[in-house]
Amino acid sequence: MTLDEAVEALRRRARRGGPESMARFGIVTAQPAMGMRVDDIRAVARAAGRDHALALQLWDAGWYETRLLACFVADPRQVTPELMDAWAGDFDNWATCDTACFDLFDRTPHALAKVRQWAADEREFVRRAAFALLASVALHVRTLPDAELRALLPLIEAADDNRNFVRKGVSWALRAIGGKRAGLHAECVAVAGRMAASAGPAKRWVGKDALRDLQRPLVLKRLGL
Repeated sequence: MTLDEAVEALRRRARRGGPESMARFGIVTAQPAMGMRVDDIRAVARAAGRDHALALQLWDAGWYETRLLACFVADPRQVTPELMDAWAGDFDNWATCDTACFDLFDRTPHALAKVRQWAADEREFVRRAAFALLASVALHVRTLPDAELRALLPLIEAADDNRNFVRKGVSWALRAIGGKRAGLHAECVAVAGRMAASAGPAKRWVGKDALRDLQRPLVLKRLGL
């Protein structure tokens, strides 16, 4: 599939009023948008298959939808740390950020290094990417030892960023680790408890949000606790 063919395939699936409806989900981007459901973008991705060269062209095309499609067709084996930094620097909304982390970056060997690097970045959606990527790794990489995730819990506990999309990313990471790993559940609950008692408003919000989720009966049953 060529770039022109991919863009045309996306346009055929665009929905009237789509760009305006994105705002209802908190997706505000400076990029032009066609207005599409993610399922429709995934359908185009299935037709295109893995095509890293196409992914690079799609990202540079600069549309909201072409960038999501780029995340679906890019080859994780060809994703370099430099590419991750370049794409993260372009993030300006949670949906593009989370799609890149959840469907591509977590499949690379550079994921945990980027978590550590981006957690210290001041840019809103780069910092969110640190925690969205950590959540994605916790949810998807079953072979990762608990010790490697445990080592990253201090990054979560140290996070005190009151920007909405950042604090939601921090909570997601803590809930993903504690809700997926039985061996780390108690430690995540302890982290959430300390954050909930913190003087920092962002930490308190994260702690309370994570505690509510981690202590749900459904989560405890799933973990066998």
